[in-house]
Amino acid sequence: MNSYEIVKRPIITEHSMDQMADRKYTFEVAKEANKVEIKKAVEEIFGVQVEKVTTMRMLGKVKRMGANSGKRPDWKKAVVKLTEGSKTIEFFDGLM
Repeated sequence: MNSYEIVKRPIITEHSMDQMADRKYTFEVAKEANKVEIKKAVEEIFGVQVEKVTTMRMLGKVKRMGANSGKRPDWKKAVVKLTEGSKTIEFFDGLM
């Protein structure tokens, strides 16, 4: 699995934007990826130094359309904390 398959997309919410002040960035990642793989992928893609990775499994919501019900897929979220000496991730700089 290459780095771009591990890190799927950034997650942009109010809470994740508040965490950027503490050098924490949130991503949706592959469910099979572990913390070591996520750390290497973020360092390779963005050219930063990662201090810590926190992961969590997010359960998909149950949705209804009339009498029919279905479920969104489960996914995995990772919060990546950068080291003090590391540069910021440029993608997020334009959002603040």
